[in-house]
Amino acid sequence: MTNYVLVHGAWHGGWCYARVADRLRAKGHRVFTPTLAGLGERSHEFGGHINLSTHIADVVNVITWERLDNVVLLGHSYGGMVITGAADAVADKISTLVYLDAMIPSDGQSIFDMVPPEILKAQIDGAAAHGGFGIPPTSAAAFEVNEKDREWVDTLCTPHPIGCQSERIKLTGAHLRVRNKVFVLAANWGNGRGFRRYRDMAKAQPGWTVLEMPCGHDAMIDMPDELTEILLKSAN
Repeated sequence: MTNYVLVHGAWHGGWCYARVADRLRAKGHRVFTPTLAGLGERSHEFGGHINLSTHIADVVNVITWERLDNVVLLGHSYGGMVITGAADAVADKISTLVYLDAMIPSDGQSIFDMVPPEILKAQIDGAAAHGGFGIPPTSAAAFEVNEKDREWVDTLCTPHPIGCQSERIKLTGAHLRVRNKVFVLAANWGNGRGFRRYRDMAKAQPGWTVLEMPCGHDAMIDMPDELTEILLKSAN
């Protein structure tokens, strides 16, 4: 039995992993899909106090209170920031880090430091038009989610706290001790060219496995069987 903790990206919630979680649990594994503060079913908590540190604490607390070890910790997109910070805090509990079309930060970086200027401007302008604290969701169509699931995804996505984008991550380097690291590129997402640099970073470093999936950004929705297989293999 393996402990899996699956962390969603911006605007999403734990709901986006339902298909993958069902498949892993059917194989006898423990699966946790925490929704980060201010999002999804926790959207009633939304406010200007939520930042990246809040979300890192959300994940660390799941691992701590559930007394998990040998964890396969996956982060999607923005979730790469969160799992890096969580792994830095509890590195001895993590066996594998999986970056699913996700950002791989260095110490002192924020999302706003890592995105192209046009995306930075769009996010800041979007937040300004919605009270200053929340960035409106990117559409499922823009993420190239398969057509039949787009309405479902758009209905459940909620504004993302801007503090999560602006706060710079603080890392000690402990996360680098995690022995297995996997990067999975959603290769068919036309707008995701920026994630290819994280794939290339991973390829250039020892200890990484680099894979590609022929789908849009939300691989857990479009290709749950294939992602489940990757997760099962990553635990070996």
